[in-house]
Formats: sequence, C-alpha cells, structure tokens
Amino acid sequence: MLSCLASVFQVVNMVQPLILASTSPFRSELLRRLQLPFDIAAPDIDESALLDELPATTAQRLAQAKAQIVAKQFSNALIIGSDQVAACGMQRFGKPGTRQNARQQLRLMSGNEIIFHTGLCILNSATGDMQVQCVPTYVGFRELTDAEIESYLDKEDALNCAGSAKSEGLGVSLLRYQRGEDPTALIGLPLIALCDMLRSAGIQLP
Repeated sequence: MLSCLASVFQVVNMVQPLILASTSPFRSELLRRLQLPFDIAAPDIDESALLDELPATTAQRLAQAKAQIVAKQFSNALIIGSDQVAACGMQRFGKPGTRQNARQQLRLMSGNEIIFHTGLCILNSATGDMQVQCVPTYVGFRELTDAEIESYLDKEDALNCAGSAKSEGLGVSLLRYQRGEDPTALIGLPLIALCDMLRSAGIQLP
C-alpha cells in the first residue's frame, strides 16, 4: 500500500509544470542541461538590498521572492527562483549595464577575492512547500592592468553579468582561482543543489 501511495505521489509531482522564475538566458541554458521541460515567467520584484542586509541574505531572499511572485500565476507548479549577489565585504558588484561601470567594477575587483552568493529556491505552489539555500563561490581576480581590462571589454560582452566577467567565457583569463561546491553556481544557477531540491520535490533525475 505504501509503495502504491509513493507511486501516486511521484506521478502527481511529475505532471506539475516546472517554471523558471527568470528571464536570464544563462539560467535557461543551464536548466536545459537537466533535460526537463520547463516554461519561463518574468518575476517583477524590487531587487534592491535591504538596509544592513548581508549579501548572502539578499541573494536568498530575492530567490525566494522571485519564486513567490511567479507562483501567483500558477496554482499547481514547481517554481524555481534564483538570484546572485557578488560582493567583497559589504561592497557589491551588480550587473554593470555600461562599459564605464564594468571598467570601474573590474578595477575594484582587481587583486581581490569576490564571493558570488547564488540564492536558490524551489516553491511548490500547490502545497506551499519551499526549499531555499545559498551557494557561495569564491573567485580570486588577478591584478589587472587598465590595458587588460579594456582589451577584455573589447572582446566580450559582459555588461549583463554580475561582476562584469563571464567565467564560462574569456572572463576566466582574469581569474587566479575559483573555489566552490558547484561550478554552475557562478554562472547563475547551481545545478547540483537544484537536482537535490528537485528530487526532494518528487522529480526523477538520473
């Protein structure tokens, strides 16, 4: 009888649509690796940090908030929310948006260790069950000359990346090291942690 109930539970969860609460092309590309069907919904939230809020707390709170706001559109779905905050102490490095901002960020990060805090949340909108965690990645930047910074920005579009460098692209040449439990966390979606969460939510993965 228990095995039958477990089978029914798994079937119920498998028919729940999977929704990525993000319009980030990087997160979509990462999620496709799991070969699960999913849809995308844009979370409309204020991503500003709260007063005196630690970077890791901000990342985790915003991942949860993204999932919660998108869950209002879907009554029976598994919602994935994620957010990343790059910081050195209390100095934060968001998406630069402009070349001037990217140049300034890279100058500030030169020779320093930056922690990329990646918040992750899975929310079952049918039951309210929620799993939330934060996965840190420690990134050491080389001492960068202005010429190296300009050359990098000439060759790679990193204006939409927190920290102004794509570690999965040419940005890796700016680094001394990268340390963390999940190599995909730095790109924006920690797949190892996500797989654990999906299994806990009843999704079967290899």
